[in-house]
Amino acid sequence: MSENLTMHTDKYQINMMYAHWVQGSQNEQAVFEVYFRKLPFGNGYAVFAGLERVVRYMQSLRFGDEEIAFLREQEEGYTEAFLDALREFRFTGQLDAVPEGTVVFANEPLLRVTARIFEAQLIETAILNFVNYQTLIATKASRIKQVAGEDGLLEFGTRRAQEADAAVWGARAAYLAGFHATSNLRAGMLFGIPTKGTHAHAWVQGHDSEEEAFRKYAEALPDQVTLLVDTYDTLRSGVPNAIRIGKLLEKQGKRMNGIRLDSGDLAYLSQEARRMMDEAGLHYAGIVASNDLDEGIIFSLKGQGAKIDVWGVGTQLITSGDQPSLGGVYKLVAREKDGELIPVIKISGNPEKVTTPGRKDIYRIVNRETGIAEGDYLTLAEEGPLNTEEPLRLFDPIHHYIQKVVQRYDALPLLTAVFRDGALVYELPTLEEARSYHRGQLALFWPQVLRKTNPAEYRVNLSDAAWELKMAMIAEHTI
Repeated sequence: MSENLTMHTDKYQINMMYAHWVQGSQNEQAVFEVYFRKLPFGNGYAVFAGLERVVRYMQSLRFGDEEIAFLREQEEGYTEAFLDALREFRFTGQLDAVPEGTVVFANEPLLRVTARIFEAQLIETAILNFVNYQTLIATKASRIKQVAGEDGLLEFGTRRAQEADAAVWGARAAYLAGFHATSNLRAGMLFGIPTKGTHAHAWVQGHDSEEEAFRKYAEALPDQVTLLVDTYDTLRSGVPNAIRIGKLLEKQGKRMNGIRLDSGDLAYLSQEARRMMDEAGLHYAGIVASNDLDEGIIFSLKGQGAKIDVWGVGTQLITSGDQPSLGGVYKLVAREKDGELIPVIKISGNPEKVTTPGRKDIYRIVNRETGIAEGDYLTLAEEGPLNTEEPLRLFDPIHHYIQKVVQRYDALPLLTAVFRDGALVYELPTLEEARSYHRGQLALFWPQVLRKTNPAEYRVNLSDAAWELKMAMIAEHTI
């Protein structure tokens, strides 16, 4: 199967490209913005991820012989001249994006594409696929991290992920947002993520006794001994056998890493296992827990006083079990007419689907005295940089009477240049750099915005000019 992702798109994108080509409008400039309308999980924020894959995809956009041959067979009957034009296809436009790991909110541009409509239309599907999934998983992982605190977090989701790509890119998104390691070796190889693993129940079942299984495992990997203790009876068999192996390792001058619990009442079992190991002098041995964990279960277990040091989170993270999609969209906000870019709007019977017209910039307004973000501020690109020496009025776009004036602030631009005239001008950070950047991002917000349940609402405001343009265009198209 071809690894070329150029055809990783919806058919109607090719149809629109063909229609533009037939009508001679394929070279007209267009501006699209990517954003989501509603925060996932009822969370107070989201974590942007997926930019690296977007960049690699856009760098490799090519219609080769295999792709052309497939399109030639389609019932639409694309002409040979059009197919020849596709052979010359390259992305030659501009891409601006917020850096990976940025804390982001609903209805603000995460990426902005400015390009020929011929190019901008093709890339919509793939960009949304990459950004929607990775942002969703990074946000889920960050929620779990907020609950787990300084405990260890292991991504264990590969076998339940929706295919191989979801497993590796999901592992990357989780690590970006604060997880410490993954069980997926391919993700470790591709992205430099630390890898961790223990052994399966099958290892224990494959021996004449649990103690024999533990002993032989310790003989094979004496420096990496974490024993799965729930194959038969956790407290009567598993933990006592693990303790015996731990004491045997001590005689060899080594230490057992710990045990893993994968079923049952994790709060009670971890408390009893901790007591038993401490009484045996294995106070240094940790307890790893797995078994369909998510942020809600971890929060509950910690509230019950569970003695768990490391959490292995799989299915609920990698599949985003409680919310299957982010719902990000790619919307046209400006198009070329008579040689100039003019704003466009989409009206909808659902108010939340009405777009904000015009090419926009976004700033994070940070109070100079507290170092905390007061809100995000969207301006029309032609307004230019904010004058931070002037007071800034932030008003709620729905309830206008809710507003405040900010003084003594810095306006941090969030969008950065990634492609210019088709050339990559952005130095992609390493995954460790993006991870560190994300930690710094979290420090910009009050804990009330970051909390798991009933978070405080963070302001995303339009400039007066952006608001007035939107109202004028709504009036223009609804008379």
